[in-house]
Amino acid sequence: MKRFILRTLVLGSCVMATALVLGTVLDIRFVIPDADARVGRPLTPVSVAGVARRTTRRRIRYTAVYVATLPRGCTTIIMDGVTMQQCGTTYYQSHGSQWVVVTVN
Repeated sequence: MKRFILRTLVLGSCVMATALVLGTVLDIRFVIPDADARVGRPLTPVSVAGVARRTTRRRIRYTAVYVATLPRGCTTIIMDGVTMQQCGTTYYQSHGSQWVVVTVN
């Protein structure tokens, strides 16, 4: 049994070494393919979307203050992909049938 395992390991090592040598000499990439890194996908930690998502969570804080109607003269703004109403220096975001006061840092 030990002889069979040793023979299998030696044969496998020879096959891998031959494949690596041929791959290097003939520039054939069948053993070790090129790395295919995709930086910038939405769920990667260093992507633009990931940074924007974390920035949005850090900059906009919801308070416990709710109002039924907005004051006059509010304008619609979009900050970091979040639609809010700006009424003077106070920001509101829709929450169901009410509006929640939002602090922006």
